Order: sequence, then structure tokens, then C-alpha cells
Amino acid sequence: MKSRLFAAVAALLFSAAVAAPAMAQQPARSNAQEPAVTAGSASRAAGGRQRRERAPAAPTAEQILAAAQEQMSQTATGCQVSEAKLLGKTTTGTSVYEVACGAAPGYMVETKTPPEASSCIILAHTAEQRRAADPAADVGPQCTIAANTDTQKFLRDYAKQAGVPCTVDQAKILGQSGDGAIIYEIGCSDAAGYWIKQKAGAWSKTPCIQVLAESGKCDFTTTAENAGYVKTLLAASPAAACNVTEARLMGQNANGVFYEAKCDGADGVIARLNAENVVQQIYPCATAQQIGGGCKLTTAPADAAPAPAGGRP
Repeated sequence: MKSRLFAAVAALLFSAAVAAPAMAQQPARSNAQEPAVTAGSASRAAGGRQRRERAPAAPTAEQILAAAQEQMSQTATGCQVSEAKLLGKTTTGTSVYEVACGAAPGYMVETKTPPEASSCIILAHTAEQRRAADPAADVGPQCTIAANTDTQKFLRDYAKQAGVPCTVDQAKILGQSGDGAIIYEIGCSDAAGYWIKQKAGAWSKTPCIQVLAESGKCDFTTTAENAGYVKTLLAASPAAACNVTEARLMGQNANGVFYEAKCDGADGVIARLNAENVVQQIYPCATAQQIGGGCKLTTAPADAAPAPAGGRP
């Protein structure tokens, strides 16, 4: 998402292309303009010109690694550079490196003051979005060090760090939240997924059933998987026998969090849970019209009795 870094690295090809011709286009002086010299002095003069015109030696791999680590140490990434590649210089004289950070995601870094680092994951996401909008779009420079190219591996690691309790089979970047954190969607192979984000070094996760209640969406989670999530919440409660086929998060208040569950072949229920997700009370849909507007997934009979006490969402 660092558009300036895209422009800076894109300029590398231009600067490399014009460097050699610039020297070749210097006009040669005619013999009539050359001062008289002896053979020895001519030889020394030619040697001096060669020394002046000789390009500086390219940095070694060790020097590149050290220079890249020096730059990354000035960022907040915590990257311990395990591999580095010097991509070149920009037209403004700064250098651009790609770095791998061991088991952590890599970066491109430009030697500004302070250095400007762009995540390889974010760069790949931005490129994917641009190609989706225009297959011929210029997506700018991308990370090519082998350790940096498996972005799904890093997203699965993020899910593990966030405490997602499933086998992750899909993951993607969704965008940036209002507080500046990057939001990721995590899909599970056998369960409902989550949105996760990291802020101030701490990860948080939001179940997809809550994401839906807050007008978001989860592309990797099905209705059946959300129903299965609520069924696990009802285990060991009076509604444990409910074969949940559909579910929704209704809301919460000081009394707890409220879910509606549609039960296959039986009356649906509304469940009130505490902050630890332990069921505190079950309301049959037939008597729950006053609980958050009543059941929406199960049609209550017209002569339903009033809801029992226990609070409403």
C-alpha cells in the first residue's frame, strides 16, 4: 500500500537504462584541441582516466545483508534479516532492498529517513486487487525471494497466533479497519471462520456469525458452519438436543449474549450466554416474542405465550 515505494522501485529500470548511455554521449575533443604530451605522460593520463571512469565494485552478498539489516533495524517490524537482495537505486538516490525475515513475512525497504518498509503480503494483495480490476494493470514491484512468495503460509501463521481453533484452509486480506489495523478473513476446513486483526502487538478474532450480525460478510464460511458453531455453544444446555440448521447472533446487553437457533424437526430456541459463552437460559421460540423481537428463523404460533423473565437483547 505504499504507492511511493511502487514509484520509487519502478524508477530503477529507468535509472539503470540511462546510466551507461550518459557516458557514451560525451563529445570527444578533436586532436587539435589536445595538449602536446610525451609518450610516458600520455600513458599516465590514459591510466588516470581509466581509474576515474572505472565503476565502483558491486557490494558483496554479505555487505548487502548487513546494509539491509541496518535499515530494517530502524523500522518497527522486528525483522531479523535472513536473506536480502539489492534491487537498485531510485532517481532520488535512495536504495531499495527486498528482505526475507526468517519464518516471518518479508518486506521491501527503501533507504529513506527513516527507512520505509512495505510488507510483501500487502504488496501481493494490492497487486491482486489491481489485476482483478484490470488484468493489464501495472502492479508495481513484487517480492521474489522464495521465502517471501508463500503468503498463504504467513496468513495461516497469523490465524494460529490469533487463537483460531480450526484447520485453516483459506485466508485473505480484507483491508484496513478504522483503527489502522489490517483485517484478515480466515476460513476453516470443517468449521465456521473468523475475522482476525492485530493491534499494538495483540491479536483478536471475531467469529463469522458476529461479523454477519454487524453487517459484514465471510466468503469462506457457510450457513451450515455458522449453525455448527452455535450447536457447540448449546452443548450441555437444555437445548443440547437441537440439531441446529441455521443460526444468528441477535445481540447482547448487560444480561448476556443472545443467539437464535433453528432446530431440525423441533421448535427453535433463543439462548442467552454469559461472557464466557456458557448458556444461562433457553427460551423456546413459541414464548420468546419479547426477546429481541422474537425468533426470525422459526415461525412462532399465533397464540404463543409471553416470554419468560431473563432479559432481552
